[in-house]
Amino acid sequence: MKEVVLDTETTGLSVKDGHRIVEIGCIELENQIPTTKKFHCYLNPERKVSEKAFEIHGYSDDFLKSQKKFKDVCDDFLNFIKEKKLIMHNAEFDMAHLNNELSLIGKYKIDKKNIIDTLDLARDKFPGSQINLDALCKRFHIDNSRRDKHTALLDCELLSKVYINLIDQKEPTLDFKSLEKVKVDIDTNNLLYCKKIIYPTKEETKNHKEYLKSKVSKFFFS
Repeated sequence: MKEVVLDTETTGLSVKDGHRIVEIGCIELENQIPTTKKFHCYLNPERKVSEKAFEIHGYSDDFLKSQKKFKDVCDDFLNFIKEKKLIMHNAEFDMAHLNNELSLIGKYKIDKKNIIDTLDLARDKFPGSQINLDALCKRFHIDNSRRDKHTALLDCELLSKVYINLIDQKEPTLDFKSLEKVKVDIDTNNLLYCKKIIYPTKEETKNHKEYLKSKVSKFFFS
């Protein structure tokens, strides 16, 4: 089974404000193991990058204006992800931007049925805990020291490791209602006792008999 771990960087948060994609990163997995196949590109968003987005990924307007436009890489991108499950962290964000780019050039949108959102997996597995990518890397002891900025391809590399941990290291749960009572039959004829038997000495036996004789005669025969 082939899957693709996918991440994007953008000019800002919402497509409703006209924000566009500036980077796409993809890593192919086969049976949850990364292959050597990757897709990566920077994009000219044809608009300015917001200050907040620049702080996150560091891609300047000057750098991006010389890159290809989405329409120039779209076919290669769609061929790379074709007939594969897409693994994303906070898929709602990436899907909104990807489908916006596709719709702008008259392409079909990506079907939500093909998406696995690791944010949902983490939320189900670790309710109430921090589940951003850095927090999950820390939980699974994944080295993210190179992640001083958000970059699509590096985030894909980290997310592929997080994803494998999320699906392979399921924590066991106990369903007490379904537990069956276990009946244990004990053969009392074949029991082995391991305690050591200590026998009284002759003197102890003599003293015990004298004690019983004196007490019994006093309380029952007086």
